[in-house]
Amino acid sequence: MLEDDFLLSRLQLVIPLILSLSVHEWAHAFSARLLGDDTAERLGRLTLNPLAHIDPVGTVLLPLMGVPFGWAKPVPFNPLRFRRDISMRTGIMITAAAGPLSNVCLATICTVVLALLIRFRPDLIVDDGAFFSMLQICIFLNVILAAFNALPIPPLDGSHVADALMPNQLRPVWERFCQLGPLPLAAVIILPIVLGINLFQWPMMAVVYLLGQLLWLLGG
Repeated sequence: MLEDDFLLSRLQLVIPLILSLSVHEWAHAFSARLLGDDTAERLGRLTLNPLAHIDPVGTVLLPLMGVPFGWAKPVPFNPLRFRRDISMRTGIMITAAAGPLSNVCLATICTVVLALLIRFRPDLIVDDGAFFSMLQICIFLNVILAAFNALPIPPLDGSHVADALMPNQLRPVWERFCQLGPLPLAAVIILPIVLGINLFQWPMMAVVYLLGQLLWLLGG
């Protein structure tokens, strides 16, 4: 019985995480294709099939161990193949921003599904229901993924957006920051754990509040 509960709890995390990461990477590939770059498409990454995006460690092993986070194989793209009416900097920004935005969209879709179930099929929503739990987990996972990837820290998606919008007078400082490599990202991950600080508390609260308003509006 305990083994069944353990497996169920892990699957309730792994399944939404695989879905969320697959949508995130597909969004990168899809936006690049719209801009004229078919690199990801030719490599079979323009798909929602999780098998094309799964990273054995980040997508499967760590979540099965109970780590509430993960990553997938990054989608390659070539800015030189963007349409001529799109600058490389703008194209990179759009392609990068598509990932976090897709997670916001997925969290919103899950909230709408949950609200519709509450309104029309409340009998399917029980506190110990696996589907109900996965919907909740999927909402919070996508909020976390969107907030984390939006950070302006290399190599996260937010760094590409920041690079495209960086004023010329601040670019030398920004380039020196980028030269630090993975150190800032490691600090963002490790220091909050050591200090007991939740860097994502306020953005998560804001997004969860908005999704909660949507849930209340549709669910009645």
